[in-house]
Amino acid sequence: MISEYKVVQSYAKETIEYIKTVIRPGMSLPEVRRLCEEKLKSLGADSFWYYDIGAFVFAGDETTVSVSGREYSTSDRVIGSDDIITIDLSPQVGDTWGDYARTVIVEGGKVIPTVDEIVNDEWRGGLLMEKKLHDKMTQIVSPQMTFEELYYQMNEFIKAEGFINLDFLGNLGHSIVRRKEDRIYIEKGNNTKLGDVSFFTFEPHISVSGSKYGYKMENIYYFEDGVIKEL
Repeated sequence: MISEYKVVQSYAKETIEYIKTVIRPGMSLPEVRRLCEEKLKSLGADSFWYYDIGAFVFAGDETTVSVSGREYSTSDRVIGSDDIITIDLSPQVGDTWGDYARTVIVEGGKVIPTVDEIVNDEWRGGLLMEKKLHDKMTQIVSPQMTFEELYYQMNEFIKAEGFINLDFLGNLGHSIVRRKEDRIYIEKGNNTKLGDVSFFTFEPHISVSGSKYGYKMENIYYFEDGVIKEL
């Protein structure tokens, strides 16, 4: 089962790397979405599990928006020469899911390949915080930790670092299952142990209070012999 999920997740990872090579100023967000979805299908995805949307795309001050797939529509915004874009991908093969999101930075008309090269201090700080959150999560989790415990510990860490959680439900991720309605969330009140699910996402959507910009980084994780692994 792990190998099947790794394949589908690889489609998402490869698509993010691909779109970084083609994003340019003047490109519309619907075009970015179309290119991502076409790439996912060319790699082998046969559908998109999240309300049939393969790529959620936001840019600029839209990056703070948190919305369910039921209400999402891709805006006609055009990418600027200095811009921030979040892309969240949901490929599916049969009933096997991928789930992967990244924030992409454009400066001087070009996608910036590494976080350290980002000139804008605020954007660089947001992406460094995303990496810090994922590192922290992998340090503290265990199969015996509950979804609720992870929710409280990571939200406290987000607050302590001067950031806020933008998610419209306040959660930080969900289980990876075969049907949307079977998902459970990293949220208060969920006392299921992390080790009781096969895979889960960690996808903090964060900002600084009063900022126009939001950041997102999503991976799928699982436990192997009690050790956390990224899919």
